Amino acid sequence: MLKFNVTYEIVTEESAENGEAEDCGFAGENLGLREALDLTVQTESNLCEQTCIEASDSTIGTARWFTVYNSATYDTGVQENRSLHIPDGVTPSSRARIFRALRNHY
Repeated sequence: MLKFNVTYEIVTEESAENGEAEDCGFAGENLGLREALDLTVQTESNLCEQTCIEASDSTIGTARWFTVYNSATYDTGVQENRSLHIPDGVTPSSRARIFRALRNHY
């Protein structure tokens, strides 16, 4: 079974002023697809508004990861973005289906 990784990046107003993330790392490693998809979209700032999903490549079928960008939370101004990293063995058509699954999750 293919294993997926999910990374996160937390941006605060202060860290954004410096062009950096406040914190980043792995939210989950060696996950099944369903668990990785769920973890990618489950962020506190996602409850406010998802702003976009971006692929690491202009061709969806060759993208190595997909990043979900969320707007900042209203109370703290913190923004958490998560990226779903695709294993090497995933075909281009399956990468496109994974992208659609992320897009349709909202």
